[in-house]
Amino acid sequence: MGQRDLEAALPAGADPRRHARVLSQVHEAALAGKALPSRPRAVIGASWQRMRRLGVDPDGRAPAPVLTAGQLETRRRASGLAEALPTLRGGLLTLAEQAAHIMVIVDAVGTVLWRDGSAAVRRHADALGFVEGADWQEESVGTNAIGTALVARRPVQVYSAEHYVRAQHSWTCAAAPLHDPRDGKLLGIVDLSGPASTVHATTLALVDAVTRLAQAQLRTTHLTELERLRGFAVPVLGKVGGPAVVADEHGWVAAAAGLAPVDRIALPAGLKPGRVWLPAYGNCVVEPVPGGWLIRPADDEAAPPTRVVLDVRSPREPELTVAGAAGTWTHRLSPRHAEMLYVLASHRDGRSASELSADLFGDAGRTVTVRAEMSRLRRHFGGILGAKPYRFADDVEVLVQRPPSPEAVLPHSLAPAIRG
Repeated sequence: MGQRDLEAALPAGADPRRHARVLSQVHEAALAGKALPSRPRAVIGASWQRMRRLGVDPDGRAPAPVLTAGQLETRRRASGLAEALPTLRGGLLTLAEQAAHIMVIVDAVGTVLWRDGSAAVRRHADALGFVEGADWQEESVGTNAIGTALVARRPVQVYSAEHYVRAQHSWTCAAAPLHDPRDGKLLGIVDLSGPASTVHATTLALVDAVTRLAQAQLRTTHLTELERLRGFAVPVLGKVGGPAVVADEHGWVAAAAGLAPVDRIALPAGLKPGRVWLPAYGNCVVEPVPGGWLIRPADDEAAPPTRVVLDVRSPREPELTVAGAAGTWTHRLSPRHAEMLYVLASHRDGRSASELSADLFGDAGRTVTVRAEMSRLRRHFGGILGAKPYRFADDVEVLVQRPPSPEAVLPHSLAPAIRG
């Protein structure tokens, strides 16, 4: 897990009450279209701009819960977050109760799935509509740590009048995203919320640390499952009598025979038994096995794909679709990999490691990180990516589907890249 960018809402040494008054003045000036006495933090300013474009009412109230009790339970089971609950509760719940906070877990679309902690704070949250089953995305309730973290895809703390909706000004919240270590998919957001008077700069670091611990526990569980699949795969590969691999449903390789070893194979969404083109091995035949897939290269020559579509219209689900003689398939991308592929799509002649570093980070010196990420990308998509310089293959047509609003897309470098 890489280093995360943590920015506390309360500046070091600042008096919380005085800072809250300044934030209130900034908030009122921003809503009135007047000159701001000071600038809000970048993550807050960007969120306020989104709220104005969306027409969010700063005097609005939270909508009623969107889920019935039965729907809520179904969403909990499907979220992939239940396995992380023991770690999250063990790390945060006692502190939440002692510090007059509540712990809130939402899914990847901002629906509150679990809420626990201080009974008094839960009652205040009830009055706000901050309850299980409620939609806590920005477009529903304005700037808040949960909804803003969903957009920014990084830990966020929001204090007092940084909230766009006035009814939330008496609150402080700290939230961090939790990802599935198997495929990088965003599972949801972990949040600690409480009265504004309880604000503390270290709350964000605590939430982030416990969230990272939960991700590590999920990773350990996955490795155990992969080891179990490996015990099944080895005798299966012995019977196949040719080059083949056994991978789990997320593409992680349990065992291989006669093929160049890779950690993970990029598998298309909705993979079905039969023939499919895979960037790691070309044309392949896939068969289901308990817990995963048996993958064997086909006997015919591996025809390269002819078209690649990079879809960055969604800030949460960027995708790469590959089309060729063997059919069409789609693979979900991480935000960072989507950013890198977008830059390569914009520079078909290729980019060096230092150029990519400048594109992504504004710093040409972070070449070690770039090379590591490009190595992962090329292991997944070696059939369509080249190196020296990094680029899409010359014989591949590349199309990019962009969002209507650059600010609504992925964080970090991608929105500036689209504007440029």
